[in-house]
Amino acid sequence: MSSMTPDVRRSGVASGLAFALVSATVFGLAGPLARGLLDNGWSAGAAVLARIGIAAVVLAPAAIWVLRGRWALLGANLGVVTVYGLVAVAGIQLAFFYAVTYLEVGVALLIEYTAPVAVVTWMWLRHGQRPGRLTLAGALVAALGLVLVLDVVSGASLDAVGVAWALAAMVGLAVYFVLSASQDNGLPPIVLAEGGLVVGTVVMALAGVVGLVPMTASTAPATYQDVAVPWWLATLGLGVLCAAVAYATGIAAGRRLGSRLASFVGLSEVLAALVFSVLLLAELPGPWQLLGGVLVLAGVLLVRAGEPDPDADLPAAAHLGAADAAVGPEAGVAGSRP
Repeated sequence: MSSMTPDVRRSGVASGLAFALVSATVFGLAGPLARGLLDNGWSAGAAVLARIGIAAVVLAPAAIWVLRGRWALLGANLGVVTVYGLVAVAGIQLAFFYAVTYLEVGVALLIEYTAPVAVVTWMWLRHGQRPGRLTLAGALVAALGLVLVLDVVSGASLDAVGVAWALAAMVGLAVYFVLSASQDNGLPPIVLAEGGLVVGTVVMALAGVVGLVPMTASTAPATYQDVAVPWWLATLGLGVLCAAVAYATGIAAGRRLGSRLASFVGLSEVLAALVFSVLLLAELPGPWQLLGGVLVLAGVLLVRAGEPDPDADLPAAAHLGAADAAVGPEAGVAGSRP
């Protein structure tokens, strides 16, 4: 057992950082890549359905292998999986894809990434976990950054519908963080992710059939700065790279780094999205919005730094159990943002 100490997590920091950066990078690609489809006849609902449906198929074998012999565990947590699929998979992606039809990708993502502040507020109001001074300072900095991202200072106006969708995505991301952090259900993270993807796919498909969510697609090429890409290639990129690979690498990073360090590295998704927006869409936020983005990220970092590490209070036996899990059948599979 001497090899199964908390040092196991530290010994995988290098590979964990690599996995986390890959995950953040491909997650950041999702918005700009989807924009090429949305601008050429795809509805947000169809893009979401394609993305999560392809990812569900790709991740299914790994989830089935991890869950073998424990199917009753899935049945006992159908409620959790259903909420996860509705809100943290389908809901957040649909809201974000709608947001980027009205806003630049970088602006929509910066609004969405105020979610950690919402999580802290929820834990304070709902569970009485009063934030410290550093956390409150971070929340204020992030709020100021959000004002600048919305470009209030320069008098410019953003589409109110787009802002509303981006805020809805922020709520969905906050729900994702809360549900993913819970360890009470005993579900292996890859199973929760796959279950959420399946539920999200079924719900989105049914919503399209009954007409609640428009489902239109096109075989016209997706266009990125006048470069035409076949629609099927862009769609596969969304599902395989921006969902399946993003989940798998983020999951591996979470196992190696722990939730606290992984969440810090995960903030690089915002920067990746801005870079891809410039490269694929020639979109660059204005100077006030860029400053606001820096403040949003700084505020979120302060919030994260001001929150206690939940692993710090675990007894030694719990750390040993976590280390056992990291080298067991589920090695390399843990939760990550959709």
